[in-house]
Amino acid sequence: MIRPTAVATVALTLAALTFVMAAPAAAQQDRRPSHCIALAEATPGIEYLHNASFTEPLPDFTVRLSYVAHASFLIQTPGGLSAVTDYTGFLGATDFVPTVATMNRAHSSHWTEFPDPRIPHVLPGWNPEGGPAGHYLDLDDMLVRSVSTDIRSAWSEMGEDGNSIFVFETAGLCIGHLGHLHHEPTAEQFAAIGRLDVVMAPVDGGLTLPLPTMIGVLKRLRSSVVIPMHWFGRPNLEIFLAGMADEFLIERMDASSMEVSLRSLPDRPTVYVLEPRYLEHDDN
Repeated sequence: MIRPTAVATVALTLAALTFVMAAPAAAQQDRRPSHCIALAEATPGIEYLHNASFTEPLPDFTVRLSYVAHASFLIQTPGGLSAVTDYTGFLGATDFVPTVATMNRAHSSHWTEFPDPRIPHVLPGWNPEGGPAGHYLDLDDMLVRSVSTDIRSAWSEMGEDGNSIFVFETAGLCIGHLGHLHHEPTAEQFAAIGRLDVVMAPVDGGLTLPLPTMIGVLKRLRSSVVIPMHWFGRPNLEIFLAGMADEFLIERMDASSMEVSLRSLPDRPTVYVLEPRYLEHDDN
């Protein structure tokens, strides 16, 4: 894989810093800087998985990723914070309340009008007033930020800035959730995303990106850990895995959770197939 030159990398990094600054300049001065938007490469270097309880504590410097269902993952930090992606109000037969819930509005299976009022931070991937969502939530143990992309409605109309890729920075890791991504990111968007050690990617091949395009996006990101989601059936998943197998190892896990630390990232980029903890509760 051809790496960008130092000059190009610096240019992309500067573009990223411009891209993510949605708030007024005065508000930016106290922002914790992103460690994912940087010149350094990902450190090579997985503690494996088990069906952990949502409330089970974690070792230091370790993050737990649990595949809940469809496009929803639970991300848990060593400091006790938690985030649910593409939150629909569904977390199975549990009263667990996450710290953060992110949502995307492509379909009802990616958001809810009635999030649990006990959730401290609910982050929609769109801005009701128009423009990018521009989230940059610093919770000390976890930084959550959004990179806006366009979205396609049910009638194939494009909506500018209607989706967000959410990036979670915790325990030295950069974890990305691509949401309901409908187009290949621009150079500026790739730069704003920055390094992703772990990425959750929709692989349905129809309602989101066509599989060849999604595979190209993931090979460009070159994340150490890729977790497929939004399968729409095993055949789509298998086509995706076949397309990744030339550059990524494939690990099929008989579990819904895995624990990851910066020191335990695999030496070679790897696709980890997690099984959804709960059966699909919608089909979009």
